[in-house]
Amino acid sequence: MTRLLLIGTPGAGKGTQAARLAEAFGIPAISTGDIFRANVKNETELGRQAKAFMDRGEYVPDTLTNALVRDRLSQEDAKNGFLLDGYPRTADQVTELDHILAEQGEALDAVVQLTADTDEVVRRLLNRAIEQGRADDTEEVIRHRLDVYEEQTAPLIEVYSARNLVREVDGLGAVADVTERILSALK
Repeated sequence: MTRLLLIGTPGAGKGTQAARLAEAFGIPAISTGDIFRANVKNETELGRQAKAFMDRGEYVPDTLTNALVRDRLSQEDAKNGFLLDGYPRTADQVTELDHILAEQGEALDAVVQLTADTDEVVRRLLNRAIEQGRADDTEEVIRHRLDVYEEQTAPLIEVYSARNLVREVDGLGAVADVTERILSALK
């Protein structure tokens, strides 16, 4: 079993690397961002609630996010491991994830922290907004999301470092090179 968490600023390459690592380990990549965007696209009740927060560059509240993740981790394809991308983002979500995993007799195996230069992250996200038509990726919203990350998510690295789970990896460079750095850090 492999239970991984990818953490890093928005635009650090988590989504790209999550897909590659999920394939390498034969586990599902679980992205809260993708779940939210699918719900927004399908105009579900959760999607309408999530869209209001996402349009302002804010995180979706923990109660909505926790419920989605709990449900997703209970699905059959996640029984033999998973890779979380974008969750947890707050101390309360760490506590909830600990509870979810403890109920299943499991724990995280490693936390991969992708690092990236702020200006490069902004450039990447602005390009992605153009390529994918993401209305939530304006420069103002991107910079706000980076501030929110620093306030709420960066402290999680300290929590997981205290558990000796964090493997810091440079997220800049060719995609294959970053993947190789991650796989080496996990050995």
